Amino acid sequence: VQLQASGGGLVQPGGSLRLSCAASGFTLDDYNIGWFRQAPGKEREAVSCISRIDGSRYYPDSVKGRFTISRDNAKNTEYLQMSSLKPDDTAVYYCTRGCPSYDYRGQGTLVTVSS
Repeated sequence: VQLQASGGGLVQPGGSLRLSCAASGFTLDDYNIGWFRQAPGKEREAVSCISRIDGSRYYPDSVKGRFTISRDNAKNTEYLQMSSLKPDDTAVYYCTRGCPSYDYRGQGTLVTVSS
């Protein structure tokens, strides 16, 4: 089982980024999938989750309306579209198999929001 995250980088406040997470060794559609982030000195924060049962999505208030999680079953890849980014969104972002708890996560991709 592997999750390969990509798409992070430096973006100005107000900008957008799309993170990708390519899964291998299992079928994404069989699991809840999600993303969490970890910023220096802060607690880990779940930022999205999509249910395998009905496709319902969860977002905390801190990102609701700005982040969108999706998956492409044909590519076995999940995405996190982030817009209206703020400096507080700066963190390492991890994709996960399973949410809210997970058994595998990707290696993380750094998102830096700064002018």
